[in-house]
This record gives sequence, C-alpha cells and structure tokens, in this order.
Amino acid sequence: MSRPPFASHMALALAQARAAAARGETPVGAVLVDRATGEVRAAAGNRVRELHDPTAHAEILAIREACAALGSERLPGHDLWVTLEPCAMCAAAIAGARIERVYFGAADPKSGGVEHGARVFDHPQAHHRPEVYGGLAERESAALLRAFFAARRGD
Repeated sequence: MSRPPFASHMALALAQARAAAARGETPVGAVLVDRATGEVRAAAGNRVRELHDPTAHAEILAIREACAALGSERLPGHDLWVTLEPCAMCAAAIAGARIERVYFGAADPKSGGVEHGARVFDHPQAHHRPEVYGGLAERESAALLRAFFAARRGD
C-alpha cells in the first residue's frame, strides 16, 4: 500500500489548543498520525489543571491515547503534530515512544526541550531521534499563546 500524500494536521492541533484555552488550560494541542494510512490515532489538548496532573501535556495525553488504542508502548511510523515546541518531559516521551517525526508550531525559548533548553534529541543518551520540523502554523500557534496569557494578566 502506498503512503497517502503529505497533509498537515496543524489545523486539528490548533483546534485542540483552542479547546484547551476554553477550559482554562495553556493552549497547546497535539495530534498523532499513522504515517502509512494518514489516520489520526489521537488528538489532545493540555489538561494539567483539569486533571491536577503536571504530566497532562497535550503530547503526553496523545501518546497515552494512541499507545492504549494500539496496545503498544511504541509508536514507530507515527508523526506528532503539536502547536508548541515540546518541553524536555514531552521530548523524552516522544523519544521513548519512538515517534518518527515531530512537527511543531511556535518555538519555546523559555521551556522548549527540542530546539531550546535541554535539546533532548541532541544528547547521546537519547534512545531515539525523530525528524523535527518547527515553525508550522507558527503565527497562529504563538498568537493563541500570547492572547491566552495576556487575558490572564488582564492586558
């Protein structure tokens, strides 16, 4: 079976981020896609406050959902679409799950763990290094975050 043509899943990730913001969560959304079929395996937005769980980042929730659905702790052949550069915790989970590609929107110089900060995939201890593509729907992703935090500050 041939692979489906390349399609961006950032629109769905952005929808998940908007839903997270509506719940009072930091607006980050993630989507996990099977590369062979193009099927969306999981989609999630942050739920840290709702679940009282500091690990309930969109990426982690999507990884958990996809792994449970597939009955596997690994997701080879899957791509992750996320609206914000993954933090170090999420990057480690991405490596552990053996996700093939990561596409992200806004860079995160303060808390990112891929192109900034810990740069998890650059360490010799990284078990897996996915291909990483940043800057997809960057303006929309960054605008969601700016608006969310401006509203919290009362700007």
